[in-house]
Amino acid sequence: MKRTLTLIALLLAGTLLAQERMPVWPKGKMPDAQAHQIAAMTDEAGLPDFNPDKHRVAYLEWFDKPANPNGACMILISGGSYMNCCDVGLIKQWRERFTELGVQCVNFVYRTPRPVGLPIWQTAWEDGQRAVRLVRKEAVKRGFDPEKIGVISMSAGSHLALLLATSSQTPAYARIDKVDDLPCHINWAIVNAPAYATTDGETGTPATREGYGQDVRLSEVFKFDEKTCPMSLHHGEIDPYTPTGSTLVYRELRKRGIPAEVHLYPGKGHGAFGLERGVEFMRQMGYLGPIAPEVPLTDRFTSDEARAEYIREDIWPEGRMPDVQENQGTPYIEWHFPKELKTTAIQIIYSGGAYNGNGTDSFEVAPARRYLNDLGMTVVTMRYRTPRPETLAKHTNAWQDLQRAVRVVRSKAAGYGLDPDRIGIMGSSAGGHLTVMGVTSSRHRSYLPIDDIDKLSCKVQWGIGIYPAYTLIDGADGHNAHRGNGDEDILVPDFSFDLDTAPMLMIHGDADVYASMGSVKIWEKLRAMGIPAELHTLALRDHCFQRTASPGTGSYTWLDRIGVYLQPICF
Repeated sequence: MKRTLTLIALLLAGTLLAQERMPVWPKGKMPDAQAHQIAAMTDEAGLPDFNPDKHRVAYLEWFDKPANPNGACMILISGGSYMNCCDVGLIKQWRERFTELGVQCVNFVYRTPRPVGLPIWQTAWEDGQRAVRLVRKEAVKRGFDPEKIGVISMSAGSHLALLLATSSQTPAYARIDKVDDLPCHINWAIVNAPAYATTDGETGTPATREGYGQDVRLSEVFKFDEKTCPMSLHHGEIDPYTPTGSTLVYRELRKRGIPAEVHLYPGKGHGAFGLERGVEFMRQMGYLGPIAPEVPLTDRFTSDEARAEYIREDIWPEGRMPDVQENQGTPYIEWHFPKELKTTAIQIIYSGGAYNGNGTDSFEVAPARRYLNDLGMTVVTMRYRTPRPETLAKHTNAWQDLQRAVRVVRSKAAGYGLDPDRIGIMGSSAGGHLTVMGVTSSRHRSYLPIDDIDKLSCKVQWGIGIYPAYTLIDGADGHNAHRGNGDEDILVPDFSFDLDTAPMLMIHGDADVYASMGSVKIWEKLRAMGIPAELHTLALRDHCFQRTASPGTGSYTWLDRIGVYLQPICF
């Protein structure tokens, strides 16, 4: 009767969904065995009749074969501070999503709590290297490619995932049998909230200095050897297990030319966020099968049907425009009002063009305008002065036009039934640089006041930077020669980061010649100032990542990132 009740409890807990359990170690061969350690998820370990002596060995828990297998396998790794394996709900969520996508899933349960007299991760790392070898050994039998093995992880499990992803050429234990002749590298990793990654927390605590300080570095336990794999890193902005760990790992991957993504979520603490971003990463990398043909963005957003009214106006009074250059056009703004107004907030959008040209109906502007109009938001598009002025910094006239445009929009907002204190700006490439200028430097005057409109503030409430160019010293006027990865590749002095600096969302291609590290370093600076910021980089994607994109990838769904970001701010 007691055994029956235990089985019922296990079924209710969802732990008997696997086909089988496979011990990681042969009997009597487990290295560094310690009497206080067990291998069990917390739902099972918490049952009344749990017998720890029957759960000493790490194991793999194989789930059902997917209905439409695509040749990939995903190892699921729980967190739990290396004290337990507690992420029962995440394991279930990951199993369901990846099985649906055709990926064979296997739960890896390693030894906890922390070993005595060894690094906190040592026995889990031993278990992990052995587990990967066994998964690779099972590939042919279970119908997946032995070189399509990935992991998804959380917290301490993500620390372990980083060890598996970066350090497979360093043996964690001595060979015990022929299984150990198999390689233990993995082929990709989706890493959520890695703990203990920086030196101010590597002994097993939250980051004592939140990852800040000249002497705080990435932990040296990660070797970044020749088998280091592509990664998608996900971290909450206010995680006590600092997101600096993820940005430092991302930088190391970029130094080695390894495709990677980093996704950083404002206001989020310790947790797993953005599962679908991880799926998009896998799809972009080809891990879910052949990638679909790319589709032009402008073919997807062709209609202004959601627009009710259009008004165009100049932003400068005749004869009052500062620093006039004869070869530059006249700047103006265009109001695009939605048929059904659902927010009183206003989004200003403008294009890139190397500060040598720009337009209000390009692929960088029109699709976003139509997308936001469809959501019920008023959009103002701006044409700023180009080409670059002579004898002045490349962005001077454009910056003047942006500050004036914000003031003009603010002056007229109430008359249109809109909120003059909910204005955001968005630009791409050179327009992205201009956006960072507008976000960080609104107290920095770009021209002398000419009328009462200039008594209004040009402060904005948010900014959206799409692959901002010219943000680092290593590329202030062109491509980033060093990919922005060196200690010397600091932010340009164009950005004041004044007391009116606004929150930001940034989206950047990882392979962009205008390095994504510019966006990362802007994010790091905003975080250090306590200003919420969100960042998504996209593996394999270059400049203008969205011009054409494959369905189901981050380059295809990028506008949805903007919609989600704006929802709590504007709607």
